[in-house]
Amino acid sequence: MTAPSHLVITDSASIVRAFFAALEDRSVKQALELTDDRIVWRNTSLPTVRGKLVGRLLRGMDKDWLGIRADFRHIAADGDVVLTERTDYLRIGPLEIDFWVCGTFELKNGRIVLWHDYFSWGNVLGGTVRGLFRMRQR
Repeated sequence: MTAPSHLVITDSASIVRAFFAALEDRSVKQALELTDDRIVWRNTSLPTVRGKLVGRLLRGMDKDWLGIRADFRHIAADGDVVLTERTDYLRIGPLEIDFWVCGTFELKNGRIVLWHDYFSWGNVLGGTVRGLFRMRQR
């Protein structure tokens, strides 16, 4: 399989950026076009998710009251391996939780086959506190 022909993406880092841009725009279908059918999604201390279940989970997050976005701090690619350092933002209703994430992406034939994120639950807790504080300031 290769990247969809209507997408003009030439390098691995751009594919990862496009994947997150599609998630932020709530274009889950477009994001999933950048993944392999056998994708593996790992998150620190959470169960590993594989294949079609990744699509079901991402489509399940396509709700008006949920949102995700990422600010890339650093991104480096070596062939089909992309390393990212990001701040991710998870919105649940009016609460936006920000937390640091380091991710490893592996691509094959222009599609993401591995999405492995490392993060700290303490950082997620801190982001939740910051988000609650920002909510009170509104």
